[in-house]
Amino acid sequence: MTDVEERLAALEAQVGALRERLDGGVPAAEPEGTFWALDGLKQRIPAGSAGAVLYTGTVHLADQQFDWQYGRGVDDLLAGDWADLPATLSALAHPVRLRLLREILGGRQGTGELAGIEELGTTGQLHHHLRQLTAAGWLRSAGRGRYAIPGERVVPLLAILAAAGR
Repeated sequence: MTDVEERLAALEAQVGALRERLDGGVPAAEPEGTFWALDGLKQRIPAGSAGAVLYTGTVHLADQQFDWQYGRGVDDLLAGDWADLPATLSALAHPVRLRLLREILGGRQGTGELAGIEELGTTGQLHHHLRQLTAAGWLRSAGRGRYAIPGERVVPLLAILAAAGR
């Protein structure tokens, strides 16, 4: 390989890395496959429906892997009862609760570990926030003062955060 070819290859690698960072860490898709998930969803939508929504993800955290795919028809979503959703969503609408979820995803699952984080407030405040997240289904007790995000909630939580961050 000539010096020019080596420099060109290095520049291409740098441009690829920059594109990946701009795309949020997800490698850029090939032009013909940019909407592969959307194309697959469209093939499954019944004729005459208002459409569908799909979210999917694969997450590797510590020694666990979470694979999740969920889709709903727009007709079903619009016709459904939304009365229970505010409690589930409002549990996420507090900076301390979001920090708790991030810490728990990161491996700090015990109340003792969590109480050591100053920004989370007093022990009483910590337990209040843990109860709110548990009641809304974002956490479950893993026994002996430990908490975990249910596996079926990991990808949905990250999808909500991705959507909120736009």
